[in-house]
Amino acid sequence: MPLRVLIIPDKFKGTLTAHAAAGAIARGWHVARPTDIIDLLPMSDGGDGFGAVMSELLDAKAQTVATVDAAHRPVRARWWLAGKTAIIESAQVIGLAQHHGIHPFKMDTFGLGAVLRAAARKGATRCLIGIGGSATNDGGFGLARALGWEFLDNDGEPITSWTQLHRLAALRPPQKKKLFADLIVAVDVQNPLLGPRGCTRVYGPQKGLTGGGFKEAERCLRQLATAAAKQMHKDYSIEPGAGAAGGLGFGLACFLGARLQPGFDLFAHHAQLERRLRLADVVITGEGAIDRSTFMGKGVGQIVRRCRQLKIPCLGFAGIIKPRSGTGKYFAVQQAVAQFTTLKKAKQKSELWLERLARQVAQNWRPGTT
Repeated sequence: MPLRVLIIPDKFKGTLTAHAAAGAIARGWHVARPTDIIDLLPMSDGGDGFGAVMSELLDAKAQTVATVDAAHRPVRARWWLAGKTAIIESAQVIGLAQHHGIHPFKMDTFGLGAVLRAAARKGATRCLIGIGGSATNDGGFGLARALGWEFLDNDGEPITSWTQLHRLAALRPPQKKKLFADLIVAVDVQNPLLGPRGCTRVYGPQKGLTGGGFKEAERCLRQLATAAAKQMHKDYSIEPGAGAAGGLGFGLACFLGARLQPGFDLFAHHAQLERRLRLADVVITGEGAIDRSTFMGKGVGQIVRRCRQLKIPCLGFAGIIKPRSGTGKYFAVQQAVAQFTTLKKAKQKSELWLERLARQVAQNWRPGTT
């Protein structure tokens, strides 16, 4: 009997978008099982690819705007519009992939301001913004400046770099604080802004922060949070997700009145995920590397949990499965590198090997085997 197969991968970071991964899995599966009914649902939990995934779900049209990237280099950034709802992916402007080798002290979120203003000018009253995958660690300072906030030292002089925030004494808001009636931030982590679980300590190293840079960055963000809490009578730095994207979650909540929401939950709502899961006989998910972090709030782990609750067989595909990941006890995992090729070659021809992996699994898989 034909099976109803729901293919719902996240991106394979650095090699395949969620859409490309879904397509490769579908082609391989179809070769081995051509009569199965395949439903493609690329997903995003708020990081790279958020715009493409959400714009497809909401049937939004692509827009572009001239701005600057995290290093203040000219760039045209893409965003999307569906009726009165704007969709923004911050990685399109300040993504880590475009800024390798540039120190976080030399980057900020200023360029996002032009994208949000463009969305507001187009008449958007609701905005969904995914903020994962950022290269920045400025707590949203640059974005706030771009939207008219002023940051002053004890002499009343403006602070123009986030690395000067340890001198912050006062904040001066713009005349218009809110651009949208509803601003929803899709966060892919739940970290607070500061401390051992904050953005600097946990995610700073992958952006280039080392040694004394930790102390300096933390000092600046702590003063930003302290001054903001004093003026606004609320400590936004402790909100879950405030530490997402180098503190951009904090900045959006504090300076624009945004609501922070787990990105996967936002995706699941708009994708009608529960309904599509219940229609499936088998679910296939995946990402570049499956490891312990897969079950720490990431989309793939969330899919597996929901499949277990609904008693739906779930297969997990990856380029690699990290040693001692422990994920095999949760669902059936398969990796391309161990079965077919080397890690280097797998990254060079990711679609080919993922397609081949799907074909092999489909040839051998039977209902009741997971």
